[in-house]
Amino acid sequence: MGKHISWHASKISKTDRHQLNRHKSAVLWFTGLSGSGKSTISVELEKELFQLGIHVYRLDGDNLRHGLNANLGFSPADRKENIRRIGEVARLMVDAGLLTLAATISPFREDREQIRKLFDEGEFIEVFVKARVEVCKARDPKGLYRKAEMGKIKNFTGIDAPYEEPKSPEIVIDTEKLTITESVQVILDYLKQNGYLQYP
Repeated sequence: MGKHISWHASKISKTDRHQLNRHKSAVLWFTGLSGSGKSTISVELEKELFQLGIHVYRLDGDNLRHGLNANLGFSPADRKENIRRIGEVARLMVDAGLLTLAATISPFREDREQIRKLFDEGEFIEVFVKARVEVCKARDPKGLYRKAEMGKIKNFTGIDAPYEEPKSPEIVIDTEKLTITESVQVILDYLKQNGYLQYP
């Protein structure tokens, strides 16, 4: 940070925003292999939360590569910067009082833990969208695995780049066993049971 740059504090606190919105803010960080169901589940969850009157916004890793992260590739360094930027945007949205959904492969535990440290206790909810790479290959909704195996995509997670599963995520969604509707309900139940969808 430059020595001539100062942080300007707001006169509106995060608690003020929670009171206005009548619910808490947090980020649900969806991590998992390509094809595991992260984006599909987050889209349906966003719709359900919106219908419940929750101020919610979804950050999708692919969508952000069209703009904010358009200058980044898939090297380890670029992946790290990609996750850092998404985490900083999510932090701003949580500070603004929004329930934020971030769907991104984010393959490395260290990077995810660095993002967790940006948030207050309870504001980072790691959602591991679990599916074996063989299942994701069979789904391959974007044809990316096929391209990676043909050598057209380099550093593709699950093919020639690793994915590190979370050790203790707040939520695990096994999409080999659960439907999209069931997956969304598991997350909604977690949010309700832990008081995220209301504010005293």
